Amino acid sequence: MSIEPKSDSVGIVTPKVEHFDQPLALGSGQSLPAYDIVYETYGELNASRSNAILICHALSGTHHAAGLHSDSDRKPGWWDHCIGPGKPIDTQLFHVVSLNNLGGCAGSTGPASINPATGRPWGPEFPVIGARDWVASQARLADRLGIARWAAVIGGSLGGMQAMLWAIDLPDRIAHCVVIAAALKLSAQNLAFNEIARQAITADPDFHDGWFLEHGSAPRRGLAIARMVGHVTYLSDELMGDKFGRELRSGSLTQGGVSNAEFQVQSYLRYQGDQFADNFDANTYLLMTRALDYFDLAREFGDDAPAAFRRAAARFLVMSFSSDWRFSPARSREIVDALISAGRDVSYTEIEAAEGHDSFLLPVARYHEALGLYLKRVHRELSHAA
Repeated sequence: MSIEPKSDSVGIVTPKVEHFDQPLALGSGQSLPAYDIVYETYGELNASRSNAILICHALSGTHHAAGLHSDSDRKPGWWDHCIGPGKPIDTQLFHVVSLNNLGGCAGSTGPASINPATGRPWGPEFPVIGARDWVASQARLADRLGIARWAAVIGGSLGGMQAMLWAIDLPDRIAHCVVIAAALKLSAQNLAFNEIARQAITADPDFHDGWFLEHGSAPRRGLAIARMVGHVTYLSDELMGDKFGRELRSGSLTQGGVSNAEFQVQSYLRYQGDQFADNFDANTYLLMTRALDYFDLAREFGDDAPAAFRRAAARFLVMSFSSDWRFSPARSREIVDALISAGRDVSYTEIEAAEGHDSFLLPVARYHEALGLYLKRVHRELSHAA
């Protein structure tokens, strides 16, 4: 049965692929000889090519941020509630570009791709990728698309880290930087959660030191556990209590003991883990979490974040969510304080929301309102400059 796209949807979209033969020098000292980047676009690019917005995805994101891939597709893009006609990222005003980062597993060159030097999947030999490498590859894509300067670069979580690097590394190519639920660097607690997730994957007997594709297997159990650990940290205690409480799915609790009892939250987490394990590459998960771990915006500036931001010319919007304990509002305020110390133009809002870190992926009304109002201001600036 086909589903008619809603009037505020970007409709049916087709992913595009750009191939690059020029080697990409990486921060690790390694080089990627050639690569593909998969991306989608929504909305029309104006005559002056000045209304383009880049979407940088988070850990498990893809290029498919909005719309549907076919008439029978039942699952819209991961940010569909935010991108489209009349939505906060309004495709009647902006041309939106969303891509799958290098090292990903949704079509861009990554560990599951063939290494041209060996004729076998890259697997664990895929080069170490960092957030700066993603920005460099995104800039090459922008060149290919004829976009000299982004009206805005927008990202949540790991995507917000990339957005900040755009503003610092390529200040002439970005007018506005929107940083949502991100941080200058990971806390020790976040590093610990990522390490637990990686240990779950690498300890799975089906991991085979990263060469699982050659064994016709996949570390599904380890990936599922990694996803369950991560998913718990993305939600708030309040949301989990409201959604599940201590409701039983099956069995019963008896005084002094239990009888095959299973709580709803246990079933939910297993489902989330199994779905993720079916669709995500384990080596990509290891690569992405390490990129998160290694990110430290101020490291190359003598641990002086204001010094880093003094290179930026963009205006900033920084957003956080009250119940986010993975990337708490305190981390966003550190970004804001550094921007103020650097003399940069910054707006900040903390959104009251019960959904935890995942709030940036959800249709929280106040969040949508704040983001939409800011981007309308961006569009007005474009109109006045025309």
